[in-house]
Amino acid sequence: MTEYYFMNGEYTEAGKAVIPVRTHAFMYGTSVFEGIRAYWNDEDKQLYAFRAPEHYERIQKSARIMHMESPYTTEEYCEITKKLLKKNNYKEDAYLRPTLYKKTQRVGPGLQDNEDGFLIIANKMGHYIDVPEGLKVCVSSWRRNSDNAIPPRAKVAGGYANAALIKADAHYAGYDDAIVLDEQGYVTEGSAMNLFLIQDGKLITTTKTDNILVGVTRNTVIEIARDILGIETEERQVSRTELYISDEAFYCGTGAQILPVTSIDNRKTGSGKIGEITKELQKIYFDVVRGKVPKYKKWCLGV
Repeated sequence: MTEYYFMNGEYTEAGKAVIPVRTHAFMYGTSVFEGIRAYWNDEDKQLYAFRAPEHYERIQKSARIMHMESPYTTEEYCEITKKLLKKNNYKEDAYLRPTLYKKTQRVGPGLQDNEDGFLIIANKMGHYIDVPEGLKVCVSSWRRNSDNAIPPRAKVAGGYANAALIKADAHYAGYDDAIVLDEQGYVTEGSAMNLFLIQDGKLITTTKTDNILVGVTRNTVIEIARDILGIETEERQVSRTELYISDEAFYCGTGAQILPVTSIDNRKTGSGKIGEITKELQKIYFDVVRGKVPKYKKWCLGV
């Protein structure tokens, strides 16, 4: 089946959506992007793009940081997304990556006088990491890039060289992923996912100013934990040793969804098995994203 992308105002066959090799974004990482999942609900025979408006609101914020002009409104982005998913006719879970990029062909890192382009790629996608027994992770020797360097608040493609180094070194050391500290030694997040700890029945996560990407899934977890499970989230600075004494831990993100962490630096997290609160949040989350929870159906953009 032919897959389609959206590129600079047109729906085009995936194989024909190309950029010249001298494109600024390719040479310098000057693009901002989002990841959006679309979930197939077999009972409804319906595909739902999850929290698409929130993702497009965030890409526009990333664009402002990177001196880019957004070509569409949030509503227009959502309409383009619906049309693209309909054109691809997916009957299973899918993933979209909208990208705003500097498309001028020139050598030199400047953002000024540098034309913007926009594209969305789409493909079928299952689990980002599939480890049923939970993840074995380490604390990375690499530090998270800071707000005054390449701000993690913006999803800047060039900033993900940091995540690539973190993830690669964790893999070569025999781990599934890594937790990243800032330059002061405090916890930020995973290689490319937000992190939650559970201590004494309460969720704990780092703050919006702790050099993290403020995740759409992070916000979803905080809300469903509070509204459905009656569990509050404490947002605060987290020290490294708290990782070792927490009862449960999990990553979350659009790609990652909710991923339990059962070992950190060769120390069991809690019992070393997936915790009960994490299991419950996983179950609720997968019902929410497929449009099965009426309270949160507003988050599901039907295609």
